[in-house]
Amino acid sequence: MTWTDDEAMLNLDGKYREALGKWEATLVLAPDVPVVHEQKAQVLLEIGDAWNALLKAATRATELDPSWAEAWVTLGRAQLNFGEPNNAIESFDRALALKPDYEEAQDDRKIALRLVKKRKQLHSSGMCASQNRYGVGEKDESS
Repeated sequence: MTWTDDEAMLNLDGKYREALGKWEATLVLAPDVPVVHEQKAQVLLEIGDAWNALLKAATRATELDPSWAEAWVTLGRAQLNFGEPNNAIESFDRALALKPDYEEAQDDRKIALRLVKKRKQLHSSGMCASQNRYGVGEKDESS
């Protein structure tokens, strides 16, 4: 088993904090390996915090290997979770330019487009961004 296999197994087992520590230690030894940055970003997505670190890791993976479609999808997901659907669409487009049949990138791009459309509808309806904001899983009173 290589070091990436060990950390990946921790990811699969749901031991995200432990995996994050190992990925960070690995980055000290291998700072220019794009898969390490991408995997760290995946763990940060699962943990759901440290958004700046997540964006930094995902961005670094695309800088180190701009031809890696999966890294662009991870960056797009990070941007989407950070509330940047327009940037996410650009990242998903980069992934699709590299791998046109990449279903996950296509699906995630559709989600980002829906969010952009919804935001435009809210703005055009005159709603202020601070009014009636919905969180994930909240229900409209009319439902």
